[in-house]
Amino acid sequence: MRILFFGTSPFAVPTLQALLNSRHDIIGVVTQPDRPHGRGLQMAQSPVKKTAQAQAPAVPILQPERAKAKEFVEQVREMQPDALVVAAFGQILPQRLLDIPRYGGINVHGSLLPRWRGAAPIQYALMAGDLETGVTTMQMDAGLDTGDILLMSRVAIGDEDNAQTIEEKLAAVGADLLLETLTLLEQGSCPRVPQDSALAMYAPSLPPEIGLLDWTQPAEELRNLIKGVTPRPGAFAFFNGRRIKVWLASVGADMADQSPGVVVNQSPRGIMVQAGSRTTLLLEEVQPESKTRMKASDWARGAHIAPGARFDSGA
Repeated sequence: MRILFFGTSPFAVPTLQALLNSRHDIIGVVTQPDRPHGRGLQMAQSPVKKTAQAQAPAVPILQPERAKAKEFVEQVREMQPDALVVAAFGQILPQRLLDIPRYGGINVHGSLLPRWRGAAPIQYALMAGDLETGVTTMQMDAGLDTGDILLMSRVAIGDEDNAQTIEEKLAAVGADLLLETLTLLEQGSCPRVPQDSALAMYAPSLPPEIGLLDWTQPAEELRNLIKGVTPRPGAFAFFNGRRIKVWLASVGADMADQSPGVVVNQSPRGIMVQAGSRTTLLLEEVQPESKTRMKASDWARGAHIAPGARFDSGA
């Protein structure tokens, strides 16, 4: 099958690698344009572009500012793909582009559709406290993750997982699921199930401030938020006006009735902080401003934090 691949983020890389190592003919790789990145605003290439250049230097790389632009649509038409394979590309493809290939557009999406349509399905699944997530291959239409479901694979969410670990798991699962989907499409035996839009939930892009801990919330909700935004955009709180990034936390075993944000106790495991509904959150790994990631107990010892100290309001 002649495949034109669309992808940008690390989630898309295993799918691209699987295609490059398959029997399919990868006729091009489409990714987002290089963007300024970091403090120096140096132009940075997407992970997909770096992978394509390193592993398939002869494959053309296309970087349209707008995938719906007429010139780009005509360029794709001239390439005569059999299918468009899309994984975390970052732009919605217009119907006139999806109508070009024989098999249309096949999307590798990091959720169990119709739950968590949108740009950040992994993060929202974790923030919601879902016990499982997965990958769906979908026959694309012009909507936001609204196309028919082709195949689906489920992945359990463990206590130790965060957005990065789940993304890595789903990326690997998605690569295998995509190859299976293409085989079934060629055989004419791939299932196709319309989504129930009444069950749809949405996962828009995460604003940087979403990771601010509101100590009036129950500890379980705070823990889920931390898992969902780690490592990006990151969870954080303020102590004495200074920003503290929270990398790892768990629900405390002790019930307490202090004011939200008060340090209840500390131990080699970390700092126990009062949360809402008489629950406690154990901070285990943190990163103070201008410092490296460290055990919360080490930070507390160096900052002379004792029970009764209070984090700034996070409401």
